[in-house]
Amino acid sequence: MEAILRNEYNLDWITIILFSSIFFMVLAKTSFYSRFLNYIILPFNNKYIFLYQKKDKLFNWFSIFFSIFQLLNFSLFLYFAYTVFYQIPEGQQFVTYGIIFISLLLFFTIKILLQLGNGLIFNINKTISEIIFKKLSYLNYSGIVMLFANLLLNYVFKESKAVIFISLLLVFLINAIGWTTTLRNHQKFIASNFVYFILYLCALEIAPIIIVGNYLIDRNL
Repeated sequence: MEAILRNEYNLDWITIILFSSIFFMVLAKTSFYSRFLNYIILPFNNKYIFLYQKKDKLFNWFSIFFSIFQLLNFSLFLYFAYTVFYQIPEGQQFVTYGIIFISLLLFFTIKILLQLGNGLIFNINKTISEIIFKKLSYLNYSGIVMLFANLLLNYVFKESKAVIFISLLLVFLINAIGWTTTLRNHQKFIASNFVYFILYLCALEIAPIIIVGNYLIDRNL
């Protein structure tokens, strides 16, 4: 009986997070309907980027709503992935999710602030803001993939490694498209600031992946 009550508790907070994330996506859609229609085809059409990268850029409510949507789902997806490979003590499920969420929030916030700070230092703030806008747009879009993965992992294919790996592949492909688009649109800037670009890749893009990878290897994933 106790085990059943615990499962119901876990289901409750996960369901609340899922519905909260969907709420922010619906809020973005209803508040910015035409923008949402352009955004929903982002991996297949760059119209959204060309229309909005020169306007309000990073600090606009549409991006904020989708960033919250993405963070909620990204954190939940990592939580599900963690539970597949590791045992979480009873009663610590929501705490674990909270730690993942806060860690992601701090990581993305610090990363964006560092990027904007570098833009101010090197007097390239406009270009850096456009690059962040493009990358963030694709990252937030991958939150849609994570939402479907979370729904499957919670209600259909519980603890499915296949769902996790397929979702990770799709997320990687979406963000790879974003990177390709960004590099193609800023070839001249990258060529004229090649050393800075290499330092940026090593410090803010590659290093976090290596750190996480080493952690997973050490835990014998």
